[in-house]
Amino acid sequence: MPFRLQKSLSDLNGSDAYIHGGSVRGVFRELLSAFVRERRQPTVGQMTTIYEAVKKSLPTVLRETGATSPITASAFKRLSVLASALSDEAVEH
Repeated sequence: MPFRLQKSLSDLNGSDAYIHGGSVRGVFRELLSAFVRERRQPTVGQMTTIYEAVKKSLPTVLRETGATSPITASAFKRLSVLASALSDEAVEH
C-alpha cells in the first residue's frame, strides 16, 4: 500500500528513537536511557546476567508449559516471574 510505512511511522512522531545496534547489550543500554527515571536502575551487566539465566531456563519452561514459543501466555508468565525474582536478587532496591 502506498505510504503505509510513513503512516505507521507518523504514530511515533515526537517519540525519542533509541538505537540499539542489533545487540542484546545495545537493547539494555537503550532501556536504561528510556527508563532513566525509574527508582531501580540495574546495570547493563546485571541485565545481561538476568537475561542469560532466563535464556538458559527457556527450554525447560517451554517443555513444562507445552509451549512452542516464549510469547505464549503460560511461558511468558513463567519467564516474567523468573526474571522478576532474579532482578530482586541482583538489583539494589
